[in-house]
Amino acid sequence: MFWTFIATVFCGLGAAGIALGIRAITRNKAPRWLIPVFAGAGMLGYLIYGEYTWYDHKKTLLPEEAVIVGTENDGILWRPWTFVFPYVTAFSTVDVKSISRDTDNPGIVRFTLYRFEQKMTDAVSHRVHIINCESRELVPLGADGTPRVDNMKVLESGNPLFHTVCAD
Repeated sequence: MFWTFIATVFCGLGAAGIALGIRAITRNKAPRWLIPVFAGAGMLGYLIYGEYTWYDHKKTLLPEEAVIVGTENDGILWRPWTFVFPYVTAFSTVDVKSISRDTDNPGIVRFTLYRFEQKMTDAVSHRVHIINCESRELVPLGADGTPRVDNMKVLESGNPLFHTVCAD
């Protein structure tokens, strides 16, 4: 977050410098308000660039055993351009090294699902899940290791999470 702030300030200063150059070339005939407008546009442009490249940057940082199984694109009201050009605001990955079949039923699989979310600061959360590969029922485990059946979901047959975890 600190480095994003520093980069944003420098982009604003650089854009303001361009406006100062325009004023110098025109012998100060260009309006003065051009300088803060350029500074603001430079800072806003850098922040928008950061939002749109966040997902691609995070993908390059993932280890080989992390398989992306889902992304979320949300339009944000105070960022109206996201309704026209949506970008990835969150994604989920499965750690394929965490996949285990440790019950008597070989159709029951345990795995760790990670969720990365772009907020003011990046948020990463993880949760252990179990999935019944025959009925496609996905159940998160509580902190004590007990299944949270009240949060059970039935996945569609084409779901990437289902294919990643249950592929054998």
